[in-house]
Amino acid sequence: MLEAIHDFFPESVHVTQVDLSSGTPDQKIWAYAQQKGFAILTADTDFVTLANTLGPPPKVILLENCDYPTNVAAQAIRANARHISEFEHSHDPLLILRKP
Repeated sequence: MLEAIHDFFPESVHVTQVDLSSGTPDQKIWAYAQQKGFAILTADTDFVTLANTLGPPPKVILLENCDYPTNVAAQAIRANARHISEFEHSHDPLLILRKP
């Protein structure tokens, strides 16, 4: 999916590219994103709880009800690129994206 959004968000990385696996505890991913200045894009609602409890940084972008293919997720991200960019400068801890 990174290839599909890299023209909008060229600094994006997947957890596996930074020596974290998909089985890494959420708190470790949270700490990594906080340290590196990343937002977390996820379908895992556990990160919503962390965002609401701990607040930013990092900020969380939730792909709501993400039971759709990767290319559809990429379309949702691309369709919301402006909202995502604006979210970076807001005080909100959470942005929810819905399938286009």
